[in-house]
Amino acid sequence: MSSEPEVKVLLSRQEIAATVNKMAADISRDYRDRNPLLIGILKGSFIFLSDLVRQLDFPLEIDFVAISSYGRGRTTPGELKVLHRLKSPIKGRHVVVVEDIVDTGLSLAFLMGYLGKRKPASLKLCVFADKPSRRRVPVTIDYPGVTVPDKFIVGYGLDWDEKYRNLPDLSYIEPIR
Repeated sequence: MSSEPEVKVLLSRQEIAATVNKMAADISRDYRDRNPLLIGILKGSFIFLSDLVRQLDFPLEIDFVAISSYGRGRTTPGELKVLHRLKSPIKGRHVVVVEDIVDTGLSLAFLMGYLGKRKPASLKLCVFADKPSRRRVPVTIDYPGVTVPDKFIVGYGLDWDEKYRNLPDLSYIEPIR
């Protein structure tokens, strides 16, 4: 009997690419002449962010933040705090926050409030995977990707205990029986 959970594909790499292309087209329409700052949330967004920015053919800058929420093996976020702060000033800048997945909304609501206090010219949210069934606080997603079921999602940057980030498809894991 295997001690690893079963991994099942939810969205293929081709479907991921089509979704990213659509999201990039929407961002291009809105930010082509604005030199936006795209802020990736570490660690999960790095693959999505990298695919996204390669589809954007205009000047932009990239920075990263990391916030604490889920600890190893925990299922609910504890006290939220910024672990890795921005290097770029955002006052007066057009900012697009790029995230891999939103479920409860607690972390993103915290981060958007934190960034909003720094007075950007605009602040928008781009999320690849939305899990609305788990939402505890409202979050406005300006550039949505796909809606996912209430399963533990892995692959395409998302992990389970730091495993499975490298899977090229968006997948989910079935519990070990």
